[in-house]
Amino acid sequence: MEAKKPVFQFLWLFFFVSAYHNAFMRRALAEGVTPQEAKQLRDEVRGMFYHAFNGYMDHAFPLDELRPLTCGGEDTLGGYALTLIDSLDMLALLGDKERFAASVEWIGKSLRFDINKTVSVFETTIRVLGGLLSAHLIASDYATGMKIPSYDNQLLNLAEDLARRLLPAFDTPTGIPFGSVNLLYGVDEHESKITSTAGGGTLTLEFGVLSRLTNDPVFEEVTKNAVRGLWARRSKLNLVGAHINVFTGEWTQKDAGIGTSIDSFYEYLLKAYVLFGDEESLFIFQEAYRAAMHYLYNDPWYVEVNMDSAAIVWPLFNSLQAFWPGLQVLAGDIDPAVQTHTAFFSVWKRYGFTPEGFNLATLSVQDGQKSYPLRPELIESTYWLYKATRDPRYLDAGRDMVSSLQYGARCPCGYCHISDVEFHTQEDHMESFFLAETVKYLWLLFDLAVGPDNLVENGPYKYIFSTEGHLLPATPQISLVREHCSYVGAFCRSVGCKEDYHTSEIATDLLEANGSRFHEGILPRTISWAEVWDIIHCFSQYSLPA
Repeated sequence: MEAKKPVFQFLWLFFFVSAYHNAFMRRALAEGVTPQEAKQLRDEVRGMFYHAFNGYMDHAFPLDELRPLTCGGEDTLGGYALTLIDSLDMLALLGDKERFAASVEWIGKSLRFDINKTVSVFETTIRVLGGLLSAHLIASDYATGMKIPSYDNQLLNLAEDLARRLLPAFDTPTGIPFGSVNLLYGVDEHESKITSTAGGGTLTLEFGVLSRLTNDPVFEEVTKNAVRGLWARRSKLNLVGAHINVFTGEWTQKDAGIGTSIDSFYEYLLKAYVLFGDEESLFIFQEAYRAAMHYLYNDPWYVEVNMDSAAIVWPLFNSLQAFWPGLQVLAGDIDPAVQTHTAFFSVWKRYGFTPEGFNLATLSVQDGQKSYPLRPELIESTYWLYKATRDPRYLDAGRDMVSSLQYGARCPCGYCHISDVEFHTQEDHMESFFLAETVKYLWLLFDLAVGPDNLVENGPYKYIFSTEGHLLPATPQISLVREHCSYVGAFCRSVGCKEDYHTSEIATDLLEANGSRFHEGILPRTISWAEVWDIIHCFSQYSLPA
């Protein structure tokens, strides 16, 4: 494994120099994003959201998703107004009280889950359950500024009903859930016993929040058991594969990576600790992250390897890997995050979008993986890196992303999938996550630059984003931060924001406290994630200089 690293470093150097020298030279000579331009970009992104949201409401609602080229709709998940549910907390984030209230009211009165539909446990959890819980927590709380006077826990009741209909999927010998379940009849006898690691290990946040809101531990227990079931079957290298048999526990695909089929498994390990103070999740994350950085990291890229031998099986950048630098910011491992984001963004610069797969050996788009389905992951990492460093290069990157979406993906009623990034061919489909995540992270990026005025940065709570971009607040009822600090002896003092701090000084403090090369050692126990969160929150108090 180590012997191959120089090869990939050379490929990266060759690719970077040969393909992007002129582009980066032009960027260096150009002015960065000014405060006025950042405001204009924020407003432009707001307009992008409403172009797509209005297109959905006018032409597709109450079907699941919009067909933006032909201005129609289609049911893609369960036939329950998926895009509206996925968009609720973005409406709240934009301060659109009227449409947020109207949407919550319609869902509360019209939505039912006692339907004969077989749905993905993973997608239903992150999109529908997460969307309902996030909107409930906003609509029921005066402190958010978006409380709906007539609201009476309708969304919470729906969320609980939905989650109970998903529970039969967890009835397996390993505790790892089936990939699909029928909302009316449970798991079909012919249902596949093969599921992905991400599908089984990316449920803890939504189910954990629901347990705290309903005082019923069963939801959190089954999802934690699923994570334990996956981790218990890790290799001796502390790597997990991509697909597993939920009955036998045998890996059916042993490719280990940080992208497709595994990505959010890592994400929810760390975020379960940040949101809930779950020490077990933190321990697993530390071990899994250290192994990923040792066996998968080929600076600045990541590859897929055999989980037992660490032999490279795919020298491939796939677009789902692009969430990783953002996760590294939350972990305090900034240095490799910066380097990897630069590499990933170079692919975007080359094509105007990131293809689903980019072959690092041939330096070309992978056959059969030429599409860009409006994914948010690279934009998400751009937002987190700007928040943590205040480096203006990330605003420049955001500006390029807006331009690509506006000129390449915008279509009559929304934004289109790009079926081929080399020719910018449009496809008549718009995933709900475009509204839940892609435009959300873009809007937050530019709002942060001009001086944030939104629920995430200035609201009453700190928020964790789910893997679908839904806002999950660290309220006392959910996070139990004070109890966590008291009972496990964590170091949870408050970190104040000093007015005279420069961004670089704050970033330095964060790196020194959390370890800029976290994967080389164990996370210091002298600083809690609550404190790291406070430091990152301090960054949001600073806007672009006028």
